[in-house]
Amino acid sequence: MAISLKKGGSINLTKKAPTLKKIMIGLGWELKPNASLDLDASVFMIGENGKLPSDEYFVFYNNLKSPDGSVQHTGDNRTGAGEGDDEMILANLDLINPQVKEILITVSVHDNHVGASFGDLQDAYVRIVDVENNTEILRYDLDAEYSDATDVEFGRLIRGVDGWTFKASGFGDRKGLQGLVDIYA
Repeated sequence: MAISLKKGGSINLTKKAPTLKKIMIGLGWELKPNASLDLDASVFMIGENGKLPSDEYFVFYNNLKSPDGSVQHTGDNRTGAGEGDDEMILANLDLINPQVKEILITVSVHDNHVGASFGDLQDAYVRIVDVENNTEILRYDLDAEYSDATDVEFGRLIRGVDGWTFKASGFGDRKGLQGLVDIYA
């Protein structure tokens, strides 16, 4: 059974699922009636200095794969229509470059939707699934507190001495994707 996390909550994935190697980070959302926007899921693979080891460790709709081959974005969903995950990012934890200490999972409103925000969404979530046995390990539902935000840090996968931990961050802001890039690049 999946663990449901709240903002600030964390789970040691290695202890919860000791054989975990390949994960799917699924992000989903539904638009409120009459809303129109494109959300973009991205991951920043961050080193000890809080920055990307190189620009290619920013995985998003224009760079679908990390240079070490460990993380792959499956492509952009521009509408959020349909059931289930709207965007997915696959990761092989064993192949992640040892320089990478955290994987920051973010979602942002695409620039061409001026005035749109997370307030136009309902039922937004991030979940982590064990790919090898198709088991959902955790789910973090984003609540309505980010109604004015145009970008949200959903969570972080943190590499520690005892394996990988997921922390539900839940930080919303209005800096957009470029603002996030400016912080971590």
